[in-house]
Amino acid sequence: MAMLDLEYLHRLWEVHGPDTPLPVAEFELRGKKFSNHGLPQLMGVVNLSADSWYRESVCLSADAAVARCRRLAVEGADLVDVGAESTLLTAGLVSEAAQKNLLLPVLRELSGEGILVSIETYHGSVIEECLKAGAAVLNLTGFENAETLYRLVADYEAGVIICFVPDGNVRRAGDLLLAEDHTATLLDYFSRQIELAVKAGVTRIWIDPGLGFYYKNLQDSAKRVRYQMQTFLNAFRLAKLGWPVCHALPHAFEFFGEEVRTAESFFAVPALLGKARLLRTHEIAKVRGVIQTMSVLS
Repeated sequence: MAMLDLEYLHRLWEVHGPDTPLPVAEFELRGKKFSNHGLPQLMGVVNLSADSWYRESVCLSADAAVARCRRLAVEGADLVDVGAESTLLTAGLVSEAAQKNLLLPVLRELSGEGILVSIETYHGSVIEECLKAGAAVLNLTGFENAETLYRLVADYEAGVIICFVPDGNVRRAGDLLLAEDHTATLLDYFSRQIELAVKAGVTRIWIDPGLGFYYKNLQDSAKRVRYQMQTFLNAFRLAKLGWPVCHALPHAFEFFGEEVRTAESFFAVPALLGKARLLRTHEIAKVRGVIQTMSVLS
């Protein structure tokens, strides 16, 4: 079994590096600068669904969610992603009305505090109400009616995280068809979505390869982690699209076992090697330490 080592990284860069521009778009979002300079930035996680397995991020009341958002901001989160429906294959679907009931009280409480809140959803009515209530970013986990959703983002001068969701939305995930070069598939998918978003007037975009999503044919842990690692390390090639990469850091429970809360810290390393500019993590303090440690060579 091959190891991740300098020789692997050298071969990867030798093939793709010379043709890949690294600078991507910079922008400001409600007073916060997202740039190519300085350290990569962090997005914390708050889950309002009891189905979410990462227990430390689950908040079952608006007060608890608001308190966690504030704590994540203090720990170093540049923005906080709040979702009302788990992406687990076995999780129950949450109606649009129920998502609004969960998300809106949190947004209204935080809207005046300067904490940038991202909402994770694929429902148009939820997106519109949340943007109206002060959401700064849409973490878009579906591409149905994408043009309309992008226009909403532009109307509210918000940002969007465009996720790779080949099956319509994240809750319809089936088998992931992996080509020999999955990055080429990502380039094609994101180029089409970016064109729609820019045409709609969106000026603040991240692209997310969706490594935290669950696919039926990637239940084998070694196969799934191999796909995740290769995608992390090849993500610098997405720079030719002109927008920064956001990665959701996965867990590899089968390998980490009782130390699963350290997994995101490990996966931050290949994500950073692949030039990610925004890391979505449940473990802000741990991953911030990884970023700071890796930055001492710069």
